[in-house]
Amino acid sequence: MKPRTISCGLAAAALTATLTTAPAHADPLREVMFVGNNWDGTAHVIEARGDFAAIGRINVVPDKKERLREIYLNPVRLAFFLGIRETVGEGHDQYVDDMYSTPDGRSMVVSRPSFADVVSIDLGTGDVNWRFPVSGYRADHMAVSPDGERVAVSASTSNTVHVLDIRTGEEVGSFPTGDKPHENVYTQNGRYLWNMSIGEVNNDLDAPWLDWTKGDRRITVVDTTTFEVVRTIDMRDRLDAFGRKDLSDAVRPVAFTPDESKLYFQVSFFNGFLEYDVATDTITRVKELPKNPATSDDRTTFVNDSRHHGMSMSPDGSKLCIAGTMDDYATIVDRATLREGPLVTASKPYWATVSGDGKSCVISESGTDQVTAISFATGEKIASVPVGDHPQRVRLAHIPADWTPPTN
Repeated sequence: MKPRTISCGLAAAALTATLTTAPAHADPLREVMFVGNNWDGTAHVIEARGDFAAIGRINVVPDKKERLREIYLNPVRLAFFLGIRETVGEGHDQYVDDMYSTPDGRSMVVSRPSFADVVSIDLGTGDVNWRFPVSGYRADHMAVSPDGERVAVSASTSNTVHVLDIRTGEEVGSFPTGDKPHENVYTQNGRYLWNMSIGEVNNDLDAPWLDWTKGDRRITVVDTTTFEVVRTIDMRDRLDAFGRKDLSDAVRPVAFTPDESKLYFQVSFFNGFLEYDVATDTITRVKELPKNPATSDDRTTFVNDSRHHGMSMSPDGSKLCIAGTMDDYATIVDRATLREGPLVTASKPYWATVSGDGKSCVISESGTDQVTAISFATGEKIASVPVGDHPQRVRLAHIPADWTPPTN
């Protein structure tokens, strides 16, 4: 039996900076941010700090005709392709979910949901270096190991996470998860990987009494050497013990404190987040954030069961940045008091990460096709930059210092 594996980003900026650190012997590199434009199949490259200005754009589906030809010749794959378009894609094909740079900064590794694969794209030529088809029919969130040598991807329809050699695309391991693996996190400097499975999010069986229809939702923790499961966490039991039987146990985006003693996480349908103590295995606090009066409480109107989707933490662990997806705002929350700052108006913010200098939270506004930076110190908006159609994931990355966009 194959070993199984997963993973993705650590506590906010601390992990992101580690993931994208270039080796000392490499050519001069420039720190940037990749922004995945899910619906138009491109990734914007923007400055990682300052004015966050756009630097260039990369086509992440240069092989689109070939992939579509394969799909249309396979009735089963075609059915899933069209299903992704009409459900999680909100009527659009999903061409890019997640992205990271390779350690040498020469390539971008991208998960492509509708094509059910991971590809490495040469940042100089725009050509595909390698392609790895995931098991099942959809690729989702990724993660890069702290040394930058491995990339893990959630294969959401096969309940599997694959771990690949980032340079060659060869699989080095994989492991089984709960239903619909989603967010992935490396901890203890890459010793462990945490995967959060979110269950079924593409139907309208959203009433609390129908929660049982959403499937097996759990956190799976694996050893990165053996890919063996070392711990499984069912948040249903922890939520019930905390007195919140009303909340879903589908864990969405997360953020660890710098010392990894606390895990903050969002759950389906909830306008807020929870705090989990790793050592005692208990939920310790909950924060409910304001509702937008213009947002319907009808759960079937929430995109993929997400009311709030997107979370990051300042490098010193003192502030959280929360994307209030369906409530159309983002806000900085003081971690000690859980008091939120100003509600910064944003159109369907879908992700939150940390700027290169650690001073700002950067959110993707999928409703207005832009990214917006918010100061951790003041909670106020700093800048907004136009990008492509339906930006979602935003990641710190490194590219050659003299990089210019490929022409293809």
